[in-house]
Amino acid sequence: MASMVFSSSVSSPNLSRPGFSSLRCLGTFSPAPLDVRCRLVQPLRSDNGLLPRVPILLDGGLSGAFSVPSTQDMPARYDTRLRIFSGTANRDLSQEIASYLGLELGKIKIKRFADGEIYVQLQESVRGCDVFLVQPTCPPANENLMELLIMIDACRRASAKNITAVIPYFGYARADRKTQGRESIAAKLVANMITEAGANRVLACDLHSGQSMGYFDIPVDHVYGQPVILDYLASKTICSNDLVVVSPDVGGVARARAFAKKLSDAPLAIVDKRRHGHNVAEVMNLIGDVRGKVAVMVDDMIDTAGTIAKGAELLHQEGAREVYACTTHAVFSPPAIERLSSGLFQEVIITNTLPVLDKKSFPQLTVLSVANLLGETIWRVYDDCSVGHEPYSTLDID
Repeated sequence: MASMVFSSSVSSPNLSRPGFSSLRCLGTFSPAPLDVRCRLVQPLRSDNGLLPRVPILLDGGLSGAFSVPSTQDMPARYDTRLRIFSGTANRDLSQEIASYLGLELGKIKIKRFADGEIYVQLQESVRGCDVFLVQPTCPPANENLMELLIMIDACRRASAKNITAVIPYFGYARADRKTQGRESIAAKLVANMITEAGANRVLACDLHSGQSMGYFDIPVDHVYGQPVILDYLASKTICSNDLVVVSPDVGGVARARAFAKKLSDAPLAIVDKRRHGHNVAEVMNLIGDVRGKVAVMVDDMIDTAGTIAKGAELLHQEGAREVYACTTHAVFSPPAIERLSSGLFQEVIITNTLPVLDKKSFPQLTVLSVANLLGETIWRVYDDCSVGHEPYSTLDID
């Protein structure tokens, strides 16, 4: 049986960074940290005789070679208008994003008082700057959300020109509608809080549902982390006739269908799930044929892993040869690790929108980085370019 290599549209184009110094960088786009080497093309010069500040590219980069014009062609302070600050939720991802952009993380002081109150102070001026605050609302969700709000307020009171809340994981997106009487719509409440705190824009990754974008009264740039997973799957050689993409529930059919389309228009299967309560799921039956096939389960997040584990059990019962789990957000609340490492999955592929602690690691786990994806999106927002330019556009989810 002939085998094929899946092709992914995720490859970074050649770009010119108008605000950066004269560097020529070589790198390969990859979800994992990369070895990027920089070579000085010509001596640095400055009109006032002073040595200009040079941003350094560390780990992370984009594929192909790209050249950057000299700083003397642009205003001396052009490249200082873009600032990246990190909260305490996922500093490693923030550092990777800053490295992709050739910048250093902004200096910020964040501490907790004895009673748990959060204190934030910027350690450098942001007056007139475009500020991007990287802070997922991962567990502890309320602590990290409050920290983001105070960071936004600090930037607003420091006279930042534009404030963009970069939220790789928007934790309250599941509470996006009323399914029963007297329920709150927490996603809308949190959106109002972020807006009122002073954010001018939100950049989110893989919201639980697209309708959450409408809860914000400010622009929202919604990017999908699945192209990073597709790029990883492209490195694997699997027979095209053996592959089937599986949605773990009916609500994720659109996401799974778009994912399957990128994998040579692979067939689709759906797990019919009935939920009896929060974090409690019961699988009923399977729609589609998985016998003798490699099943790739696609979801936006894994919390307790109850849904995806029960789905994997059903797939094995129906004759699936191997089962892969792919998700953007790895919340991994107990007992997720026990379920995912029980032998049901050949591999569990996640991204680093949330920090993955060592205690949550297991042999089947593969962690991919979304730093290049978010970094490229941040640059396009800052440079007033289209965020939807391939390969950083959505997966055509309708």
